[in-house]
Amino acid sequence: MFLLLLLIWILFNGQLTLEIFLFGLVFASLIYAFICKFFGFSFKKDIMLIKLSGYIIEYLLVLFIEIVKANLVTGKHLLSERYEVEPVLVTFTTALKTETARVVLANSITLTPGTITVKLSDDEFSVHCLDKSLAVGLSDSIFVKLLMRIERLKDNMEES
Repeated sequence: MFLLLLLIWILFNGQLTLEIFLFGLVFASLIYAFICKFFGFSFKKDIMLIKLSGYIIEYLLVLFIEIVKANLVTGKHLLSERYEVEPVLVTFTTALKTETARVVLANSITLTPGTITVKLSDDEFSVHCLDKSLAVGLSDSIFVKLLMRIERLKDNMEES
């Protein structure tokens, strides 16, 4: 986080001089200390995020690909005169442990065209799908698998 704050400082200044770098070090240190004190952040969490960053980037790439694929399927359903759209409300539970992972899953489902997470209660999801074909495999989707892998890796790092 400290390096990110310093990098943002340098980018916003538009140039790199010794004076800008030193002021950046001071301001980034103060902001980092504030974040650590009042937002529960720590150097340990920084290291964990750096180790997980590859998996987070993989998740974002998969999310982008799934959004594109769902756009194509949804467009086909809506533009086809032969196809009768059959909306459905699906309820399923997930084995995701953390609230953060469940919220990320709910938001990923909502970002994917043709599906909207209507309700998230503990580990139970209610999802409205534009068509019943979009509801197939929601409970064990690629999103769930990637989030479970990230949770396992995070748990292993915290135990070490």
